[in-house]
Amino acid sequence: MTIEEYCIDHSSLPANNDALVWIEHQTHIRTSRARMLSGRAEGGFLSAISRMTAPRRILELGVFTGYSTVCLAEGLAAGGVVDAIEINDELEDIIRGGYEKAGIADKVNLLLGDAVDIIPTLPGHYDLVYIDANKRQYPEYWNLVADKVRPGGIVIADNTTWDGKVIEEPTPRDAQSVGILEFNKIVAADSRYRCIQLPLRDGITIAVRS
Repeated sequence: MTIEEYCIDHSSLPANNDALVWIEHQTHIRTSRARMLSGRAEGGFLSAISRMTAPRRILELGVFTGYSTVCLAEGLAAGGVVDAIEINDELEDIIRGGYEKAGIADKVNLLLGDAVDIIPTLPGHYDLVYIDANKRQYPEYWNLVADKVRPGGIVIADNTTWDGKVIEEPTPRDAQSVGILEFNKIVAADSRYRCIQLPLRDGITIAVRS
């Protein structure tokens, strides 16, 4: 048993566990990149943050098959909504099926397309933003969302230790690693936010707007 498995065994399951099991199964049998699934540890973390903050508006960049959306939606305040952006429209059937099974279809606006194009069209401010899309574009995502978060709001970014590549020597030069490394520097230096980076799975960064 690994430490992660032990922690999962001693944690409460998300409320929509049946829907999450369905999404996980569909992801494994219908996609070739099941390792991108948030999974129980990270999903439970997202659910806990959402429940603690009771956000009214959530923005999600990178839905994949919808597991993370279901977890994020658990803490939505009454009348709250998730704007969920996914570039791969071939995943729409799985995503919407999972939303239906979790009973959140009426709480999610699924927006298919490139987040870089969509974010500037979204009005108002968000209470919680979750970034888990194209790693090359993480710095651009930050620049687009940083001002769209209300004071006291939270940005969570996944994969920010990037399989340990962030501490490799020599520094990796592939586009994805460069994007993550630049993102980490930008967030840590942004005076509008206080941030902490945690070694949960592939690295999670939490930034709170002052």
